Formats: sequence, structure tokens, C-alpha cells
Amino acid sequence: MESLPATASCADACVQLGVPLRVGPVALGPIDPAWRVHGPARPVRHLGSVDVFLEACEDMSAGEVLVIDDSGRTDRACAGDLTALEVKGAGGAGIVVWGCHRDTAQLLEVALPVFSLGAVPNGPAGVEPASPDAVPHLGEHAVERGDVVVGDADGVILLPGDRAEEIVRAAAGIAATETAQADVMRAGTSLREQLDFKAFLGERDRNPAYTLRDHLKTRGGAIER
Repeated sequence: MESLPATASCADACVQLGVPLRVGPVALGPIDPAWRVHGPARPVRHLGSVDVFLEACEDMSAGEVLVIDDSGRTDRACAGDLTALEVKGAGGAGIVVWGCHRDTAQLLEVALPVFSLGAVPNGPAGVEPASPDAVPHLGEHAVERGDVVVGDADGVILLPGDRAEEIVRAAAGIAATETAQADVMRAGTSLREQLDFKAFLGERDRNPAYTLRDHLKTRGGAIER
């Protein structure tokens, strides 16, 4: 399987490239910490009925990630195993819920990556009126169909579709640098030694405005961006 980009590396790449960060709410995570997802967003707003999920599956492209806006509600679940099975059968790569899920044991059996704010046993009590002009959100961030979703145990990040490939390439470079640094540390050379931290301290003494970021730019370090 192709290696999926890490959210942390993608976030660092966004900062490096000057792309605004759009990170999901801090509580949003995968049901199984090992689950990861990467694919185009298929955003929908949940109004108390699964019809929007079924409609999305009618024309879902292979590899898309169903992003469900349930307004961050934690008083009900809006997705469970039947939704996951339907998305999986339509070729979807995963589900991200700004809200809660249920049927945890069954979802683990389905093995389609599902991210949510947590589990609650009860579903919706009724259907809310539709707002045709409302744009689906993930936390504070609007989600468009051209966006790319990346999710792992650290959370979920949204990438603009027109820059996603560039960001993922930069993220791969950052991850490779950090992996190499970690390997050298395990072999006995501290990060301070790798980054010539004493030289940084000396330069900072001479120039209080000199930052570690300035220092790293001359050495290719990946700790800060």
C-alpha cells in the first residue's frame, strides 16, 4: 500500500509553504488509533437523516472521504456501521464526522477508517429543516469538494486541492529529515549535536533577535518551521 502522509508533516509543510492551516477540532480522532485516511473530501451536512449519506454514495468517486458536518454535536450519534458499509461499498476511503458515531464494535469489523468526536449510543431524535445555502464545516473550517482530507492518530487536516500534491511532497521531505534525525539520535548523537546548538546559543548571545528557526534554515533541521 502507498505510504500515506502524516498530519503532523502536512501541517509543517503548510507552514513552510505559507498555506493557511485548517485543522479539525482537537477531540476529532480515529476509532482505531492505527487508522489513517487520505483522499478528496465529499462533504455533507447531517440534519437528522441518513438520506444525505446515501445521496453522497450515489455519485461518490473511488477514494473520496465522506466528511459529515453534524455541528460538533455530542448529544447524538449520526453515523454507524450501516453508513460505513455503504461508503465502503461505494468505494469511499473513510468517514470524518464533526460529531459522534455509534456501533463501535461493528465499525472496527467493517475496518473503514472512521474519525469522530467520540461514541454515544443514541441516534437522532428527529429531522431538522434543511438550509440549502449552508456550507458543510469541520469545526471552524468550511469544507469544499475540492479539498483533500488527511487523517491519522494526531487528528485531521484539510488541504486545498490545488496545492495538495505540493504539500504532500513537502511533507514527505520533512518526514524524511525527521526520521533521519531520529535514527542518528538512536545511534547516540543528540539533536543538540546534530543542530550545532552551541553555535546557535553563541550567535543568540551576540544577536538576541536570532532565533532557532533562523539557525535551522542554515542546517536543514526539521524541528521547527
